[in-house]
Amino acid sequence: MTEYLTIDGGQIAYDVTGDGPLVVLSHGIGDRRQAFRLLAPKLVAAGYRVAAADLRGHGESSMNWKSHDGSDAISRTDVAGDLLALIRHLGGPAVIIGHSISGGAATIAAAQAPELVSAIIELNPFTKTQKLAAGALFTVPRYRKGLVPLMNTMIFKSLGQWMRYLNVAYPIKPADYDEYMAELSAKLQEPGRFAEFMKTGKSTPADAEAQLPNISSPALIIMGTEDPDFPNPEAEGDAIVALMPAGLGTVAVAAGSGHYPHADAPDRVAELAVQFLTEHARA
Repeated sequence: MTEYLTIDGGQIAYDVTGDGPLVVLSHGIGDRRQAFRLLAPKLVAAGYRVAAADLRGHGESSMNWKSHDGSDAISRTDVAGDLLALIRHLGGPAVIIGHSISGGAATIAAAQAPELVSAIIELNPFTKTQKLAAGALFTVPRYRKGLVPLMNTMIFKSLGQWMRYLNVAYPIKPADYDEYMAELSAKLQEPGRFAEFMKTGKSTPADAEAQLPNISSPALIIMGTEDPDFPNPEAEGDAIVALMPAGLGTVAVAAGSGHYPHADAPDRVAELAVQFLTEHARA
């Protein structure tokens, strides 16, 4: 059942299931909270209270978020503020599980409010600033196959190119893949939704990278080995951990998974997450 939290004149949509220590799930750009539909029940079964939230501008959350100066407010720092507000509302602390852009948001939230964020799990996160790996376009086929439609999505504002990218980003197709993608496409065709996605796509991870040295919460980075967004996904995870204080971060992999391990390898992600949560989640 969808609930709404009002923040600075906008609303964040979320749902909560289960009982136990709080875990907050936050998805990536161009998606919705139902991306966690296969992972969330496994966390609930393991004894956690699981809240899944729609990013501002996405899913059932409101659109047209603005900063005080009138500029678009849809950065990782903005998302981190939403997650912290939700944790306060639900009576934290919580472990944040953030995918892609929300991995960066999880880092910022952990740095800003360690009393509310007991630990973070980042799934194929964009937490570091990125540079085009030109050589990998020729040597890593999955990188080229993902980057081309991703760039075309942003350049041409093309929903079709986004769906083409997703087909590459899911090397393992969940049983409900076709149904889920049809629903996601319909959501992104609602008035204003694709424009919100485009705004988010222009955000930079620089704010998240700057906060990596400032976290004090344990962190687990889970990378799908076939993620088309990175020439070497495990090396990206290692580079993120290297910027954290020593001993806080670890990297694990979901073999064969793409950019969406919570959906295409939920059993592996649940295994890793529950092991981590058992040690670090607090009621």
